[in-house]
Amino acid sequence: MKVTLSALDTSESSFTPLVVIELAQDVKEETKEWLKNRIIAKKKDGGAQLLFRPLLNKYEQETLENQNLYLVGASKIRMLLGAEAVGLVKECNDNTMRAFTYRTRQNFKGFDDNNDDFLTMAECQFIIKHELENLRAKDEKMIPGYPQAKLYPGKSLLRRLLTSGIVIQVFPLHDSEALKKLEDTWYTRFALKYQPIDSIRGYFGETIALYFGFLEYFTFALIPMAVIGLPYYLFVWEDYDKYVIFASFNLIWSTVILELWKRGCANMTYRWGTLLMKRKFEEPRPGFHGVLGINSITGKEEPLYPSYKRQLRIYLVSLPFVCLCLYFSLYVMMIYFDMEVWALGLHENSGSEWTSVLLYVPSIIYAIVIEIMNRLYRYAAEFLTSWENHRLESAYQNHLILKVLVFNFLNCFASLFYIAFVLKDMKLLRQSLATLLITSQILNQIMESFLPYWLQRKHGVRVKRKVQALKADIDATLYEQVILEKEMGTYLGTFDDYLELFLQFGYVSLFSCVYPLAAAFAVLNNFTEVNSDALKMCRVFKRPFSEPSANIGVWQLAFETMSVISVVTNCALIGMSPQVNAVFPESKADLILIVVAVEQMKLVTENLKEEPMESGKEKAT
Repeated sequence: MKVTLSALDTSESSFTPLVVIELAQDVKEETKEWLKNRIIAKKKDGGAQLLFRPLLNKYEQETLENQNLYLVGASKIRMLLGAEAVGLVKECNDNTMRAFTYRTRQNFKGFDDNNDDFLTMAECQFIIKHELENLRAKDEKMIPGYPQAKLYPGKSLLRRLLTSGIVIQVFPLHDSEALKKLEDTWYTRFALKYQPIDSIRGYFGETIALYFGFLEYFTFALIPMAVIGLPYYLFVWEDYDKYVIFASFNLIWSTVILELWKRGCANMTYRWGTLLMKRKFEEPRPGFHGVLGINSITGKEEPLYPSYKRQLRIYLVSLPFVCLCLYFSLYVMMIYFDMEVWALGLHENSGSEWTSVLLYVPSIIYAIVIEIMNRLYRYAAEFLTSWENHRLESAYQNHLILKVLVFNFLNCFASLFYIAFVLKDMKLLRQSLATLLITSQILNQIMESFLPYWLQRKHGVRVKRKVQALKADIDATLYEQVILEKEMGTYLGTFDDYLELFLQFGYVSLFSCVYPLAAAFAVLNNFTEVNSDALKMCRVFKRPFSEPSANIGVWQLAFETMSVISVVTNCALIGMSPQVNAVFPESKADLILIVVAVEQMKLVTENLKEEPMESGKEKAT
């Protein structure tokens, strides 16, 4: 029998809450009633046909503090029909991957009418988010009770409510029991083991799972570098020029690990179904603004903003600002070198143990300044990219990532390139690389994990005391959970996490031949990073909505670009080494030609590896 959305009931009083909507405290009653009716209305009437109720009933509102919080859920059939609408891909009984349809549900592996585990909780919350975001204005000209909040046909109601400040936030709830099981297999017991990537995917979704999968893969890929680097460091400690073999190994390692990751990533996302998911048409991002008009491609009424105005903002404002920041970064770098000269002169004049320790102080101060500059620039880059008024979220993210990566690359690595190829001081290069790497790792651990966790623990204690003081004879477990989670920080995505790995990859692949312990320190950091990031996801931030992903996106290109720079850098370092120069004592031209030839052969090999991957994708499509 065919089940239609119009046949579903949306009046269930008891359901499993999956998503929380928080309204502003002064929201008018007619607005609340209108929003409720639109959420529970049938699809044919323009509603989302979801289940909806306030967190507190009338009796509880008199007993507990009313927070204008509402719970959203859906029936099992509604979830399955929603899975079909968003195009989820599932494994069939014949082991093929196909887009799920409710009509052929019995053909899918693991499906049972009496089983509620066919869809993961992350998928269910993604479906609810999709349905809420697709609530569209029909004939309303404004949000009831707020004549200044204008609407037009086809406008996303949720996005308009958020930008108007009527809805404060929408977030998915944690499942305490499932979270406890995940924590037990993930990070609560420190051990050298693989992460439960499939379980992470089931709870947080593919985007988060891919990040932890990449973090795990990259950590294990660093182990061969660490194993080779340790004896290399111990036995060739004082001879800074014997790095040719290690640099040659760097050339191969930096390329091979990325190729292997692409294959492993494709296997994972194929198994999860996201590799074959059709990309949905992107809606304009919430911050996009312009003059209301008809989109010539979609035919829908939406804000329009001339492309030439955006280009003018990019080239006349953003680009000069980025160049100014890069110049300032180089200026700070030269101050650092002045400090190095001062510390070295002081040590040569004194020769005491105290002044030998002082030699590391300029590098430590510079490393701290780099971290501060990176964070300040990030805020400026976000403001500028938002001001550029990009229509799509993907365009916004690409421009933001480009700005941040260019500045971070120059800010973190310019001094190392200067030392290596201008000063040609391998001893100072080793010292600077070690200090920058270790200091940045310590600061990142403190700022990204330990400090937020400590603040969240303090807030959790206050919330529990407040709830215990308020509640009388009712069970306020759900109330306490919602109040605690709504005050948690919002997880802003994997941007900062990938950026940290990107810079770490740069430190290891570019110059670790002169400091072979770089990979070992990176491995130690990443083993703690796995646990601290897991703790951050489970206990510090709100649960993020699941986002289907087929790969790590633009970060794959960023790592590959760094790999190419690594090839060029290591070839140049090999060409500068005394061992190679001894082979060509007379002709420097021959040496340069050979180094360039090796470099070009390496880059051609990388391009040849790309071709089979691209042809495979074409055949699959």
